[in-house]
Amino acid sequence: MTQAKSIIFFDGVCNLCNASIDFVIQRDPKDHFLVGALQDDFSKKILSRFDVKEDYLDSLVLLEKGEIYYKSTAALKISRKLSGLWPALYPLIFLPKALRDPIYNWIGQNRYKWFGKKNTCRLPSAEEQAKFLSAQTLPATGLRLP
Repeated sequence: MTQAKSIIFFDGVCNLCNASIDFVIQRDPKDHFLVGALQDDFSKKILSRFDVKEDYLDSLVLLEKGEIYYKSTAALKISRKLSGLWPALYPLIFLPKALRDPIYNWIGQNRYKWFGKKNTCRLPSAEEQAKFLSAQTLPATGLRLP
């Protein structure tokens, strides 16, 4: 049986967030992840089942094995499944969130100022379509919507 895919939800208008998603897609040769914009109605429908606020944009959100992770914890859990040396960052997860998250928050609070933002959410290219969350890719996550 194949492992269910995890879902990374990101701020679809944030340039830094979009660049981060490009980074993940390029380093996910084993297809561990699907991605979806936090602003997308389909993403909101899924996240509502996990008590994530509909207007939440403060960090990326990782849905993995039925659990929701935020901020540095989400980023580190993602890093452990990427190709290259990125899994070497995962042991940082053993540091308290109180040490990790302030750095994440500082970058997050300044992301639009430093990197800019788009007027609309990014649309996947034809090559990326299979990596983006949709009704067609949802079965790979093991989730079902009513």
